[in-house]
Amino acid sequence: MEIMANTQQNKSDSRPQSSSEALVDRFLDAIWMERGLSKNTLGAYRADLMTLWRGLSERDILMERAEKADLLEFIAKRVESGAKPRSTARQLSSFRRFFRYIMREGLRDSDPTADIEMPRIGRSLPITLTEDEVDALLHGPNTDEPLGHRDRAMLELLYATGLRVSELINLKQSEVNFNQGVLRIVGKGDRERLIPLGEESQRWLRDFLDGPRMEILLERQTDYLFPTRRGDRMTRQAFWHIIKRYAQKAGIDKKLSPHSLRHAFATHLLNRGADLRVVQLLLGHSDLSTTQIYTHVAKERMKDLHGQHHPRG
Repeated sequence: MEIMANTQQNKSDSRPQSSSEALVDRFLDAIWMERGLSKNTLGAYRADLMTLWRGLSERDILMERAEKADLLEFIAKRVESGAKPRSTARQLSSFRRFFRYIMREGLRDSDPTADIEMPRIGRSLPITLTEDEVDALLHGPNTDEPLGHRDRAMLELLYATGLRVSELINLKQSEVNFNQGVLRIVGKGDRERLIPLGEESQRWLRDFLDGPRMEILLERQTDYLFPTRRGDRMTRQAFWHIIKRYAQKAGIDKKLSPHSLRHAFATHLLNRGADLRVVQLLLGHSDLSTTQIYTHVAKERMKDLHGQHHPRG
């Protein structure tokens, strides 16, 4: 069809058209017929789909047979190379239309984009802490006292692992494996994940278990790793007050949230060159688009790491 000649890339190299390219052209013909879209809109669809086709071709994957994991891999690489949420959302919209079209055509029976969340455009960025501010916060508790030692161990663990506050306060002794150096966490949707523990957080945990925890409990018993002075499980509100108190002591005047150390964990890892998909796994996000928000906080990788403190994970 004539309209397609205007939206296709220059094919003066005379290379044969792939089956995926031919399918894209059929899709564009179909939506032009159905909706009468402008040449620019059709061109944008074609550019998005050809970008996906090239990305998948590098991994010998036929676009029409791509699965959700393949698309997430493609999106992750785009995000890591600086793609903005708005651009990613537009591409994902193009992909959805394409895969729904080939399902209608009977070329596949599932839509790999169905469970991929749209990036949150315009969502407020999480307020995060600098590494110096984290350091000041970690040094806030008086570790000569059992409760202060507990607080330091909790803060160290939170920054080393990126746990949700709800996961931290519900953590049980049986979920800490010092031999393997990991935590076993059951997070949202009963999804289990293993999180590595750094040496620093392991040291604080071991020291806490070897004395201060028993001093807090006295004769009481509990499975929860971080008990209150009454021997109960700590509440989210109580831990939030702990963070606010130590932030004030450290002279941090930012408007923090209970997840501020989780945000710092993710952002500092990305600053240091961690792979977005690794951070996604550590945070327990089911979808990469949720992790994407941190790439906008961690825009610039650090060029010189000398003299800087590494995240304790």
